[in-house]
Amino acid sequence: MKMLVGESFTEASDKATQEVINPANGQVVDTVPSATQEDVKKAIDTAVEGQKEWAARTVRERTAVLKKFAAEVMARRLELGKILAVESGKPYMKEAVWELDSVAYVFEGSCEVAKHYYGKTMPLGTEPGYDHDIQFTIHEPLGVIACIIPFNFPPAIWSFKVAAALAAGNAVIVKAPSYNPLTILKLHEMLVEAGVPASVVQCLTGSGSKVGNWLVDDSRIASVNFTGSAEVGVNIAEKIAPHLTAYQFELGGNDPFIVFEDADMDLAVKEAGDQCRNNRQCCTGSKRFIIHNSLKEEFAKRLAEEYLSKEVPGDPMDPKTTLGPMISERAAKGVEQQVELTVQQGARIVYGGKRSGAFFEPTILMDVAPETDIARDMEVFGPVWPVIGFDTFEEAIEIANNSIFGLGGGVFSRDIK
Repeated sequence: MKMLVGESFTEASDKATQEVINPANGQVVDTVPSATQEDVKKAIDTAVEGQKEWAARTVRERTAVLKKFAAEVMARRLELGKILAVESGKPYMKEAVWELDSVAYVFEGSCEVAKHYYGKTMPLGTEPGYDHDIQFTIHEPLGVIACIIPFNFPPAIWSFKVAAALAAGNAVIVKAPSYNPLTILKLHEMLVEAGVPASVVQCLTGSGSKVGNWLVDDSRIASVNFTGSAEVGVNIAEKIAPHLTAYQFELGGNDPFIVFEDADMDLAVKEAGDQCRNNRQCCTGSKRFIIHNSLKEEFAKRLAEEYLSKEVPGDPMDPKTTLGPMISERAAKGVEQQVELTVQQGARIVYGGKRSGAFFEPTILMDVAPETDIARDMEVFGPVWPVIGFDTFEEAIEIANNSIFGLGGGVFSRDIK
């Protein structure tokens, strides 16, 4: 497949490519261009000019085109889901197709918000000398938005960034994820087919560290919207600071899942077991299971027996498969090393713990001390459930808060206070 630079889908200016690998079997699915700095500059040049024409259209005209695209996504959800399953390792019907449904819903919702995104007026001044002034605000497009997409939910997170930006009259330059860019490229083809000018929806492929840095280091980028690791977020912030570029980041997390002594255990175990989605490569998936000491053995036993033991790993296109591979063997090896480190620090594996290629077994760790890396600042982006015990309310909160991360969390108790 080709990337969208300028007015058409094209190869890299130096013809360089990179392979897209099916993580389930290690086979090459396709190749995509590896963008050069020249390609990035051309994409920015094109988007800057294209945005002017797109912003000049009425919100009614823009949203009509975007709703046409949303309808086409629903009509082609099975086709798109197959691409996503093969390049990402997501079970086909259970996860991949469902994610494309999300794209359509987000575009439809963004169109409705754009049509009702009003300004405001202040008919009376609040300072001396402004008593007879009418002060008002209106909302205008920012310009060109750089949208950097992660590998874990490419179409869904792409839609979160792109749909609202386009509906509001901005142009976007998308940096597709390096591991799995194919579904994103197909969605850009469909946007153009629906009537969005190609100049407004540029899409780059290639190395994130190179292409992403070239993209954000340009004063014509009005805003950077990035989802990924905190480390990369800091790097981007440093890169764009001289340009005073606005940014929206959603970075790493080590979310606490706290189960108090009075909790509904059926619900708590179900919620923990349902978190196998995308092999737990989820930003706001629970990462630290802080369970009252009187319940932690029951929690681990039921989690393994009632949920994890019923997961069926395998080919994402096999209808029996409920748990696909991780995004790459490298990612699975990284989780394996994190589990080994946690065991070295005193934890024990009571379920799972083995890796085969890009597949890593659902794994429960017990006896995880609050001082260990995994209980604090080591984010595990994979199928691991570390159980940390506590006795008092204050102890649970101290463990939960003893982390640099602050993304999400959950509390299970029958006492709302």
